[in-house]
Amino acid sequence: QVQLMQSVGGSVQAVGSLSISCAVYGYTNRIYCMAWFRHAPGKEREAVASIDTLRSTSYADTVRDRFNISKDNAKNTMYLQMNSLKPEDTAMYYCAAVPLVRCPPFGYSDHYYWGQGTQVTVSS
Repeated sequence: QVQLMQSVGGSVQAVGSLSISCAVYGYTNRIYCMAWFRHAPGKEREAVASIDTLRSTSYADTVRDRFNISKDNAKNTMYLQMNSLKPEDTAMYYCAAVPLVRCPPFGYSDHYYWGQGTQVTVSS
């Protein structure tokens, strides 16, 4: 069974930075496309960033040039470095993993394993 365990989130002021992580447990010998999604109250869940086994990355237009997704294969852990945060980045952030070499089309979320969620709050 695959489990994704996310780090604790936090509250920051606008233009601040925050990093969150996601560790994969179980079946770690599989290769995974990994991604971050977020869900804000009153909005639909949206894809934030993804990284495949070849380290090819994709980002939502709203976070490109501000967020950076990375992973440490030795630690089976993925990270999301968030810089220049804005109040509109406030959301519950979820990590996700799917056993594929290359990621599905950006935003596709079926058949993923999911983390428990991490709250990120950005104040103005």
